[in-house]
Amino acid sequence: MIEDANPMTCRQFQAQLPELMGSRENFEADRHLQRCTLCRALLTDLETIAEAARQLFPGVEPPDELWSQIESALWNEGKSREPEKNTE
Repeated sequence: MIEDANPMTCRQFQAQLPELMGSRENFEADRHLQRCTLCRALLTDLETIAEAARQLFPGVEPPDELWSQIESALWNEGKSREPEKNTE
């Protein structure tokens, strides 16, 4: 088996995720997702949120910038929950 010469990082994948979600692209063949449980879980969560929103507001498409706003909120939440470094 040949590994990717330059594998995508989580940060790189997550940076393009809002655009990919907006395009409704099929992610199953994505190499990063095939080996990254963190990004697979994030994608599953985002798809669940999107499906719930579609059910709440049938026929209403969310604005394109919504995915970026969700990603930003999740990113900020994750940063705020990081443990503080011990300075001792």
